[in-house]
Amino acid sequence: MKEIKTIFKTSISAFFAISSLLLPSSKADVREVRVYSGRHYNTDRQIYKRFSEETGIRVRLIEATGISLVERLKREGSNSKADIILLVDAARISNAAKAGLLQPYRSDKLDSEVPKEYRDPRGRWYGLTRRVRLIIANPKVVDISKINKYSDLASPDLKGKVCLRKRNNVYNQSLVADQLVLYGESSTRSWLRGMIKNVSQPYFGGDISLARAVAQGKCGVGIVNHYYIARMLAGINGTNDRKLAEKLNVITPNPAHINVSAGGIAKYSKNRDEAITLLEYLASPDGSSGLAGPTFEHPLRGYGNSPELLKFGRFTPDKVTISQLGRANSRAIRLMRNSGWK
Repeated sequence: MKEIKTIFKTSISAFFAISSLLLPSSKADVREVRVYSGRHYNTDRQIYKRFSEETGIRVRLIEATGISLVERLKREGSNSKADIILLVDAARISNAAKAGLLQPYRSDKLDSEVPKEYRDPRGRWYGLTRRVRLIIANPKVVDISKINKYSDLASPDLKGKVCLRKRNNVYNQSLVADQLVLYGESSTRSWLRGMIKNVSQPYFGGDISLARAVAQGKCGVGIVNHYYIARMLAGINGTNDRKLAEKLNVITPNPAHINVSAGGIAKYSKNRDEAITLLEYLASPDGSSGLAGPTFEHPLRGYGNSPELLKFGRFTPDKVTISQLGRANSRAIRLMRNSGWK
């Protein structure tokens, strides 16, 4: 609620940066597509620029947090100028679909490019990039040979050595939803209670701050999205973070929980044909790789090929679909709260 209230208190101009990407034109009939994006990567703009060069369709971009975009869409209703909605995490895109903010669309191209586990069965949204939820550990604090899967973080041997992000973090909510789908409520509850008992540090607000704590030995093990560690190793956050990341052991559970960033066509899109063209472009092998490469994500098919990602090795996705994650989200939040996850 606090985040939503902030939206109304802050001026629209402060919250939403609108960019016209490429092909400025004085012609009144110039084709365009408006994107509301919860992805905050400047490198995405290069993909939109390339799209504009190839198609002649101008991209107008509005960026904000996912919850901000959803609330804005609800307020705007049929007056919304959004054509495409891009959001990160299964719950966010699923909730947008449930709220009636996306319109279904099917195309042979999208069905071919996007594996069925990464798209909505009703055609309301399609995955674009993939994220892996990893375990990171400090070998000076814990015995990494005993840590192979998420459930191992509930081991009594890790008492006082586990670090976690706050309960309201959507990535952890989706991880818990994933375990619910795979193992049921009783097993997931037992795992959560055991893991929470092992937490001694305050809950963290971000994956990078958590990774720093593990590297510094303030705790021994934690769970993060893979690309945060890859960026630290690549020096994106500076030399200090690179050195800290080098102290970490990355453990990829087999099979691993996979999440996505995804896009759908806005319910009241005024430029539907252009929106379809862009969504198909982003879901294509070139588009998906173009989005994923600079951000150290993985494309829809195959793997990222940066030196940092190659160090992590390959991963095997578990069998849980993104739609299943979305449906299990509310149960996951309830279990997290009842288990003492703060």
